[in-house]
Amino acid sequence: MMNTDGQLKTYSPCSAEEAAGLVRSGDNIVVGIGICEPPALLRAIAARVEAGDLKDINVYSFNPQQYLAETLFAPGVCDCVQPHAWFVSGPVRGLVKVGLVHFVPSYFHQVPRLIRENMRVDVFISAVSRVDKNGHASFSHSGYMTLAARCSRTVLLEINNHLPRSFGDTFIHVSNADALVENHEPLLPVAIPKPRPEDDVIGRLIAEMIPDGATLQLGIGGLPNALTKYLANHKDLGIHSELMGQGLIHLVRTGVATAARNNLHPGKNLFTLVSAPPEELDIFDDNPSLESYSSEQLMDPGVIAANDNMIAVNSILEVDLTGQCNAESIEGVQFSGTGGQLDFVRGAYASRGGKSILAFYSTAKNGTISRVVPRLVEGAIVTTPRMDVHYLVTEYGVANLKGKSTRERALAIAGLAHPDFRDDLIRQAEEMGLF
Repeated sequence: MMNTDGQLKTYSPCSAEEAAGLVRSGDNIVVGIGICEPPALLRAIAARVEAGDLKDINVYSFNPQQYLAETLFAPGVCDCVQPHAWFVSGPVRGLVKVGLVHFVPSYFHQVPRLIRENMRVDVFISAVSRVDKNGHASFSHSGYMTLAARCSRTVLLEINNHLPRSFGDTFIHVSNADALVENHEPLLPVAIPKPRPEDDVIGRLIAEMIPDGATLQLGIGGLPNALTKYLANHKDLGIHSELMGQGLIHLVRTGVATAARNNLHPGKNLFTLVSAPPEELDIFDDNPSLESYSSEQLMDPGVIAANDNMIAVNSILEVDLTGQCNAESIEGVQFSGTGGQLDFVRGAYASRGGKSILAFYSTAKNGTISRVVPRLVEGAIVTTPRMDVHYLVTEYGVANLKGKSTRERALAIAGLAHPDFRDDLIRQAEEMGLF
């Protein structure tokens, strides 16, 4: 029997409350990532917890967003739910700080293995795209979702026609779901960081380092994505990125990112996650040139290195004069996570013709604090070790640390600082014995 859209009706939906009834006390629940957080299912399961029907639940998320923060990661259910995050995102940053959400430090490419080998997955819940005539829905982006679905005792899916149907390792047949819910709730907006004056200088510096035909990875945050407007005249760029943000989407739309010279996946732009405003997501729908794969498949440094001219651009919060980079803690408090930064730093440097670029603003708090420091303070987290750092970029220039002595490194790094702080940094470098 065909439905009104001309598609074969291959499933029978139930209510979110009926689906939530399949969750048991003591279960480990893995939740879909980003735009695939399923609001109706999360609310229904949280309602059971609040009613006293469920307890001793462990919940895991790759990168928790608003729906999780408002339901199973909310303080009101913390007596019955133990929430875990492999990355500290904005909606749960305060909860991590006070211990209500448990951060699990991880390299993103290892998370699928952690799911397979280190935990029992009882329930997997996620939003999915519309169901096609053959009974397949898409997770829109992969992350860890297809693996978690395959490992799980119970699979609960929430069909949302607003989600794009993306290609790659994203598909699941409805016959693999234990319950299907329909909830076509509009996707949440995505905040885009406001541009800063330094972006223009840093963007131009990095753009000059990127050859035509290169393969790009851009990390999270406004600074890496600010680069893309300076790539408008580049030719045949490719994408092999953990995150597909607004900047990379623009390169695809404008024909700059054709992936024509990709030696690993010619003609294919690859990603793991999407973070962009809902109105930008139409480009992913039924587009065979954009493919999403799990972090294990896409973000292993050996896989990244197989791309020639791999250029990885990520941001950091601070660097010390030895070259240690912190991208995830502020004043000793966890702010984000390692994510895929070190995976791409190592993979890009191992690529033939590749470059790893770590970019940052020279100061914070309206110029009152230098992001170049003598040594990382006690409690600061080293995201990228000094031996792995390749290029550093601020609005004051570019420094290549590879092959440099401790003296040369300290001088080069100090040269990236705001002029108001340089003399003191040089003095402290001398006191540290770096000269």
